[in-house]
Amino acid sequence: MSCLVLLRLHNGDLRRFLPLYCSLNLRALSSGAISRRLKESYRILQLPDDGASDPAEVKEAYLRMAKLYHPDSGAPTADAALFSQIEEAYRAVLAHLARQKSASQYTQSMEEEEEDKIKSNAPQHRHYLSFEGIGSGTPSQRERQYRQFRVDRATDQVLEYRRKEMEKAAADEGAMVTRDARLRSKQIKITQAVERLVEDLIQESMARGDFQNLSGSGKPLNKFDYNPYMDPMTHNLNRILIDNGYQPEWIVAQKEIRETIAKMRERLQEVRARLGEPMRHSETLQWKEHCAAFADELGKLNKKVDNFNLIVPLMSRQMVHYSLKRELEKILKTDQLLRQEKEQEKERKQKEQMETARTSQNTRQGLITWMQNLLK
Repeated sequence: MSCLVLLRLHNGDLRRFLPLYCSLNLRALSSGAISRRLKESYRILQLPDDGASDPAEVKEAYLRMAKLYHPDSGAPTADAALFSQIEEAYRAVLAHLARQKSASQYTQSMEEEEEDKIKSNAPQHRHYLSFEGIGSGTPSQRERQYRQFRVDRATDQVLEYRRKEMEKAAADEGAMVTRDARLRSKQIKITQAVERLVEDLIQESMARGDFQNLSGSGKPLNKFDYNPYMDPMTHNLNRILIDNGYQPEWIVAQKEIRETIAKMRERLQEVRARLGEPMRHSETLQWKEHCAAFADELGKLNKKVDNFNLIVPLMSRQMVHYSLKRELEKILKTDQLLRQEKEQEKERKQKEQMETARTSQNTRQGLITWMQNLLK
């Protein structure tokens, strides 16, 4: 239909036939009818001239032709004039595909609008006017299905409400926990600051000597008749045990371990002192025998240390195993120091004896000289 015919139509007819005319033109554009020049562009890109190629295929064909004919490709078939035609054909094909895509989209939207108008004007069946369009079958069946749908929907709403409430409660609880943590941290900081202040004041007082002239300095503490932090029965039992010399098991075990290691060190130190420096072959064998016996005793002592660590009430009071290597090194070092002290003492005594002999000789010589002078 030409434009003159459209102008002669009545306004109402023009308003009615214009969308149809545009739709027919768009459908003709999207139907695949292409011009001779566009077909030539497809042939240059070595694509079918029916216009059925998609943008990916067109791009792939253009890249393939560019590798062959681009002036900078370095290929023997490079041709600048031919590549300019390829580039122009590529642009023309892309523009055609874009117009075809927009035309198809517009046609689809027009069809959807026409279907919506038909649906809105078509008479609806009466059984779609109730039960919110839920269910199928007879009215009684649809009614039962609709009731079940309402029950399920109500259940979902209740569950969703509970989930939101739980999330809200969790958020409130998290905020309370964060607030409590901040308050606790603040209290700890205040407590530590007060403790540091008190400790600084005590150290300053000790440096000034304020605690040296106290009335109970150097005396044992008096027994408390009352302890507000302990019930009277426990307090009296503790007093009875202390008065009778009772000591906890871990204190007795600690004392026994320390006394045992001190005796072992003293015995091995005496053995090393009896041997020469440097040791002869026989003395070396004796020293190795004593070291082996010392190692056996040290292993038994370490077992006592393990038992002590099981009963001690404080982690800071626990003991570590005694090392054979460290003990032997300590004994040898102590022996060297003792031998050096003996050598120094011996040299000092020799010097004293020499000085005493020289002094006595000078005194005798002076007495003889005086007697000779007197006789003269």
